Amino acid sequence: MVSRVIPVDPFDLVIFGATGDLSRRKILPGLFHRFTVGQLPEEARIIGAARSDFTQVAFREFVRESLIEFAAKAAKQAKLVEQFLDMLTYVCVDATGSDGWPELKDVMRGDVVRAFYLSVSPTLFGAIGASLHHHGIATPQSRIVVEKPFGHDLDSAKVLNAELRQNFDESQIYRIDHYLGKETVQNLMVLRFANSLWEPLWNATHIDHVQITVAESLGVEGRGEYYDRSGAMRDMVQNHLMQLLCLTAMEPPSKFQPSAVRDEKVKVIEALEPVDPSNVARGQYRDQRGAGSYRDHAGDPESRTESFVAMKVKIGNWRWAGTPFYLRTGKKLRGRSSEIAVVFRDPPHMIFPAMERREGNALIIRLQPDEGITLRNTIKEPGPGGMRLAEVKLDMTFADALDQQAEPQDAYERLIMDVIRGDQTLFMRGDEVEAAWAWADPIISGWEEAGQAPAGYDPGSSGPEDALMLMHRDGRRWREIN
Repeated sequence: MVSRVIPVDPFDLVIFGATGDLSRRKILPGLFHRFTVGQLPEEARIIGAARSDFTQVAFREFVRESLIEFAAKAAKQAKLVEQFLDMLTYVCVDATGSDGWPELKDVMRGDVVRAFYLSVSPTLFGAIGASLHHHGIATPQSRIVVEKPFGHDLDSAKVLNAELRQNFDESQIYRIDHYLGKETVQNLMVLRFANSLWEPLWNATHIDHVQITVAESLGVEGRGEYYDRSGAMRDMVQNHLMQLLCLTAMEPPSKFQPSAVRDEKVKVIEALEPVDPSNVARGQYRDQRGAGSYRDHAGDPESRTESFVAMKVKIGNWRWAGTPFYLRTGKKLRGRSSEIAVVFRDPPHMIFPAMERREGNALIIRLQPDEGITLRNTIKEPGPGGMRLAEVKLDMTFADALDQQAEPQDAYERLIMDVIRGDQTLFMRGDEVEAAWAWADPIISGWEEAGQAPAGYDPGSSGPEDALMLMHRDGRRWREIN
């Protein structure tokens, strides 16, 4: 099966922070990949904007090196690389001053979509938005893309939203969360709402619990100072895991349209019950073998910032009453794995005694590293000798099942194309961001008031013992992190 690529209309995309790490690793390679498959028209233009005093030649060389390092097959596609470089322009712009803005305005075209990607610190969102408006660069049809973090708490999120809305309508603002661009995340909606098999079972009557895990094998080396100001709760739970929770738990939208989908996601967040401190486990990796602990990487020998969080969450509505959602994320764990595990209840009457020892039916949606879906079933073992039961998996990996020849599409390139098309379905709305912070803030403030340090755990483990007990006391257990 070969996926059909639909070209977008010509556009001008301005990347603020074009010489930064995100642009070099994700944005520019992603755009190049879209160009190689024919989705970017030759009339499209990519305009780099940053403080670096680059010439046009120097910027193109910078992009060439980025593509060779981070874009698949770019080293063997020299002709396409040169064609892509011809689409580039560079303007030196002072985000907080007046230099460069007239020059940026001069290179913009008036008859195409204008998109502005702010790959910069959130502290610059307001200043850049104001300058785009003041110099007449932003039009009523323009789109502005902003990266996380969307605030540090509810108050700061409200300030950021207010700054953006001073110069852009909500329909023009694209708050990007790359998790929503993953193939499996989008397939979760299709799995639920395009198949009559699942929706009748997708409720507390049939589902025992849901586990959402985002585990990372790496630590915070190289970004410890930034991470220490946020921690796992702010960096992962309040945004990435919250989005996975919303897509898993939301009601079917009336239509697959941005406003309808995002309305249902907000309803899930607003239905979240306050989390009791006894239902939260915090951890921080502590290496006793000299390879480096979290505090070493953060540069603070007394840091109380968590590198691991696990919690039991309840949704106060009819669909999910009595079905807990267990969220878990952490650094320096046993493996790198992101998945949603929907664990179904046992049959109401078991006629096979051995079923009491089985794991049970579960639908596993794998986000990384091998995107796919697994359905765990119970069957009889082949052969004579009585009724012996076994657990088997119906396993589907997207790369194998759909198109073995297709190159994987990065989440960023998919989301950038949605920006150009004007599709906000996979982007967070302002009230959604604020609702998530309103739920998370009391949990974080409770930790800060208690002043208790996170429990230590060994790198390469599955996290602190408190996280295991969180499940064990409910008669359940976490799925293994591989």
